[in-house]
Amino acid sequence: MTDTYPPISDQLDDLESAQEEGRRKMEWAAQHMPILEVVREEFVDDQPFEGERIAMAMHVEAKTAILVETLADGGAEVAVTGCNPLSTHDDVSAALDTHENITCYAKRGVDDEEYYAAIEAVIAHEPTITVDDGMDLVAAIHEDYPELIDGIVGGAEETTTGVHRLRAMDEDGALEYPVFAVNDTPMKRLFDNVHGTGESSLASIAMTTNLSWAGKNVVVAGFGYCGKGVARKATGQNANVIVTEVEPRRALEAHMEGYDVMPMSEAAEVGDVFLTTTGNRDVIVEEHFERMQDGVLLANAGHFDIEIDLEALSDLAVDRYEARDGVEAYEMADGRRLNVIAEGRLVNLAAPVSLGHPVEVMDQSFGIQAVCVRELVESGDEYDAGVHDVPDDLDKEIAEIKLAAEGVEFDSLSDTQREYMGSWDHGT
Repeated sequence: MTDTYPPISDQLDDLESAQEEGRRKMEWAAQHMPILEVVREEFVDDQPFEGERIAMAMHVEAKTAILVETLADGGAEVAVTGCNPLSTHDDVSAALDTHENITCYAKRGVDDEEYYAAIEAVIAHEPTITVDDGMDLVAAIHEDYPELIDGIVGGAEETTTGVHRLRAMDEDGALEYPVFAVNDTPMKRLFDNVHGTGESSLASIAMTTNLSWAGKNVVVAGFGYCGKGVARKATGQNANVIVTEVEPRRALEAHMEGYDVMPMSEAAEVGDVFLTTTGNRDVIVEEHFERMQDGVLLANAGHFDIEIDLEALSDLAVDRYEARDGVEAYEMADGRRLNVIAEGRLVNLAAPVSLGHPVEVMDQSFGIQAVCVRELVESGDEYDAGVHDVPDDLDKEIAEIKLAAEGVEFDSLSDTQREYMGSWDHGT
C-alpha cells in the first residue's frame, strides 16, 4: 500500500493565506474549549501517545482541529481526512497540515473517488489507533487492509450512524478490534446530539434560506436524541412541530411531550420544513414528494445523504435549478417546487454557511474522544474486539472539568450515602 493521494498543502494555490485563516478560526475555537485545554496540558506533560499513529476521519473544521492537535501534542503521529465531502474547511485543513506531527488530506467538495483515496492515504500511515465519525475508516481497514488489524490497539466512534454500523458489524462477528461508542455516552448524547444538532441544524437552515421558523410546520423525522433536540429548538423558535417515528415508545414520548405525531404520509401534506434525523435510509420517498406543498424545504441532519430519496425526487422533477446558494429547487410537473438544502447531506456541516455544532458542545464530545484514546493506550489490552461503552469514570472526568471551567460547584455523596446506595440489606 502506498500513499499516493496528496496532503491538502499540495492541493491549494494560495496556501499561506489559507493557513493563516485556518489558524485564526482554530484560535477562536480554542478560546471556548476549556475541556480540551485542560486535556492538552496533561497530554503535553505526559506524552501518552509517543510512538502511536492515530488515523482520523472527521469533519475537518476548527473545533475538530483542536482535538487533532491535542492528540498530536500528546506525542502521536496523526493522519486525518474528512468524513463528509462537504464538511471540510480547506483553510483549517491547511493549518493542521503545518503541524510537524500531523498530515491532513481533507479537502472540501471531493468526489467519491477522491474521498476514498484520501481515506486510503490515511490508512497508509499504518495506524495503531483509529478515531472515526461515521465508520468509513474502520470499514475500509476491515474490507481492504485486514493485515493492519493486528497492529491496531482500538478505536473511537463519534456519531450515531457510525455506532449503528459498528454494532451491526459486531453482531456479525466482523469487528476485529475494540471501538468505544463515544456517541452513546451521556456527555455526548445529552449535549452534542440534543443541543448541538438542534441548534446548528436550525441555524444552518435559517442562514441558508433567510426564512423564519415562526409559525411553520416543521416535520422532524425520528425522535432519538438528535430529533429531540431539533424538535425542542424548533419549538423555541415558535414553530409547530410534527414528529414521525417507527419506534412506538419514542412516538409515545413525543406525544406526551406535546408534539403532533403522525405517519410521514400524513405529515407530507402539511409540512413546511422536513428535517430527517434517523440515521436510516429512504425516510422521505416518492409517495411523500407527491403529497408535498409548493415551496417546502427538505433537509437532513443524519450522517449520510440517504434519508431523502433524491433519485426519486430527480425522476419526478421536470426541472432542477439553484434557487439560492446551497438550495436546489426540484420543479414538479404541476409547478410545485421542492427545495433541497445542502444536497441532502448533513445540513449543519454541508450547507454553504454552516459551521457545525456550537464550540462549547463539541468541546465536551472531543474531550471524551481524547480520554478514550488515552484509555486505549493505557489499557487497550483489557478490551476484546467489539463495541464498548465509554467507561463511566471517563465520562464523569470530562463533566467535572467542564463544571470547574464554568465555576459550577456540585454536591458529593457522604460515606453513609455511598454505603447505603451500594448495599441491598437496608429495608423498611
